[in-house]
Amino acid sequence: MHFKLLIAFVDDALTDAVMSASRKSGAIGATVITNAKGQGLEPIKGLFGLEIMAPREIVMVLVESRRAESVLEAVRDAGKMDESLETGIALMLDVDQAVGLREHIRKLEQTLPPA
Repeated sequence: MHFKLLIAFVDDALTDAVMSASRKSGAIGATVITNAKGQGLEPIKGLFGLEIMAPREIVMVLVESRRAESVLEAVRDAGKMDESLETGIALMLDVDQAVGLREHIRKLEQTLPPA
């Protein structure tokens, strides 16, 4: 079975919506890294000209390849990623190898058509 890793950098307020959308569209689960900070094209200046880093969370989802596109689309929509510069981005990477997935693969094989 082949997998992709979806990594979404989202507003912390949108994390739950992104997690829910990814699960409904075929992901088994995710890992969230909290308290990340980031900035877009131009830094935001605050009081005394100091840069303000927007709070973000990193959502990492391991997805079976045949479901990857639909999960990415669901994450994009739930995270409102194409609506403004401030809502975050998502990207998908190929996974060459992964371990610890035996039971996950058994469950996926019950719900997916054969490759």
